[in-house]
Amino acid sequence: MALAAEVRKATPSRHTIRTYNLCFLGFGNVNRTLVELLLEREAELRDRYGIAFRIAGIASRRLGWIADPNGLDFRGAVDLKGHDFSRAANRPQNSPALAGSVKDWLSAARGNVLFEATSLNVETGQPAIDHIRAALNNGAHAITANKGPIVHAYRELRDLAAARGPRFLFESTVMDGVPIFSLFDQLPAIHLHGFHGILNSTTNVILGEMENGLTFDEALKKAQALGIAETDAAHDIDGWDAAAKTAALITVLMDVPIKLDQIEREGIRNLSAEAVRAARKEDRPYKLVCRAKKEDNKVTASVRPEQIPLADPMAKISGSSSYIYFETDIFPGLAITEENPGLYATAYGMLADFIRAVVP
Repeated sequence: MALAAEVRKATPSRHTIRTYNLCFLGFGNVNRTLVELLLEREAELRDRYGIAFRIAGIASRRLGWIADPNGLDFRGAVDLKGHDFSRAANRPQNSPALAGSVKDWLSAARGNVLFEATSLNVETGQPAIDHIRAALNNGAHAITANKGPIVHAYRELRDLAAARGPRFLFESTVMDGVPIFSLFDQLPAIHLHGFHGILNSTTNVILGEMENGLTFDEALKKAQALGIAETDAAHDIDGWDAAAKTAALITVLMDVPIKLDQIEREGIRNLSAEAVRAARKEDRPYKLVCRAKKEDNKVTASVRPEQIPLADPMAKISGSSSYIYFETDIFPGLAITEENPGLYATAYGMLADFIRAVVP
């Protein structure tokens, strides 16, 4: 049964204000930044969209399972990362009644919306798939920044959401908050024939630093110091992250399920600094390029380093920027560039999905 959101009269506008209990699974950089963004836009959400909210649940390996349907007291926290949310909760963290059960946690929080931002599992998409399945079965909208569920269980979760009623949205999985998936929602009856682009910022930064004279290891350490690369950056360096994004785009926008092992994949690990600098001097810099082509309902796809001529817009993509070029039957070329986004971009994608989910 769907969990109904509390409704009360709006005072500053003509909107009916609906209050939603929000639950955050994984409380790393993305979900913490999302909470900050929600607080910043709280008045706008209420006055423009008729949305009010409570932070009713937070769960992570460090914090445990915290739920309070009346809302956690977090507004006085200067540092969300270090704030002890458990002190404001009706149930203490690591409660035996909640531990390990997303369903029980959501029920205790009376959650209307789950923001799922756990780590990517390339091989199976778990446990994020189970998290989203539990939310939908519990009547809560499921919003994720995790590519795993899209790659490994998109159709199942899409159909479950349609059957149960809540929304399953995932705009932040590719190019942060840039509206790629929702863009195609606004392009009915269009046919996507192919796409290519640069979708992994970590490798783009590393290649740029190697062009500037650093070794691969030095460039990786700099990307890590900047907060762009993870401590274990293997998923980026070896092309798994880019392949997962490519698979997500193919699965959703081309409506052709594809497994990661069907995507030809080569990362940048074996590129020498000398080769990278020589390519730049030749005006054909290396980029980690994602490509997909659909013909007769069959898709071929690849992720690999390519030398790009300067006349190609991809050659100008630098730093943490991203780029994608779509080929459709109506628009022969439709390109989107994202310039050096920060965490707020990813958080914004989840905020936008929240609005899409709850505003008629």
